[in-house]
Amino acid sequence: MAILNITSDSFFSESRFEDFEKIHAYLQHCKSLGVQFIDLGAQSTRPGFTAISSSTQIEKLTPILTYIREKFPMFYVSVDTSCPVVAEWALTHGAEIINDIEGGRNTPAIWEVCARYNAPYIVMHSRGSGDQLHDKSEYQNITIDVLHELSELVSNIKKAGVKDIIVDPGFGFSKSLRENHELMANLRFFQLFELPILCGISRKSMIYNTLNKTAETALNGTTALNTFAILNGANFLRVHDPEEAMEIIRLLNSD
Repeated sequence: MAILNITSDSFFSESRFEDFEKIHAYLQHCKSLGVQFIDLGAQSTRPGFTAISSSTQIEKLTPILTYIREKFPMFYVSVDTSCPVVAEWALTHGAEIINDIEGGRNTPAIWEVCARYNAPYIVMHSRGSGDQLHDKSEYQNITIDVLHELSELVSNIKKAGVKDIIVDPGFGFSKSLRENHELMANLRFFQLFELPILCGISRKSMIYNTLNKTAETALNGTTALNTFAILNGANFLRVHDPEEAMEIIRLLNSD
């Protein structure tokens, strides 16, 4: 799942796409690699981010989603939003999947939107809302607590009528450096849901802070942990660097 951010302040500067020439080149590259999913986001969720309105999200998404559907119909498009209004707009304008970093905790109406359009829903674990999503939280046991909280969400999402659910442990959100790595070490336990697992660890602080690097120099660490994730049950990798991620998949799936 290749990331396409149309924001001006994403934490990894190279992932900011603000002109169609650069967007086209990136999508063409993804196509040549065999990437199947594009994750489109108009709302930055980096630490300290400022929330934008649903109308502003839609305004930013409109030309890009239209362009993808016209020029690159082979991609499945997920839209990264926690807003039911944006989700409904996206699903009626060519997107197929909703990727919600709040997991519907604060806006459960988003589940009903996905159910109405029979759309797959990515439920990510997090706590808080808005600019509190990155605040440290208290856990008795990070793995057990995240599994329990996701389990409750999955149950409610199913009750709302959503048929296809993908779970995301929420690396980097409401978790300390140590807790992120403990959660990754225990990733195999998320197979208990018997649902697809998405890992979004690309160039995050759990990598570059551990290695004393920056987001810009965290590709090698990202590749190492993405490989571990695939070997421990991950079905989707959400990445800034699709070429390197596809190399992992090709090598691990080779005969």
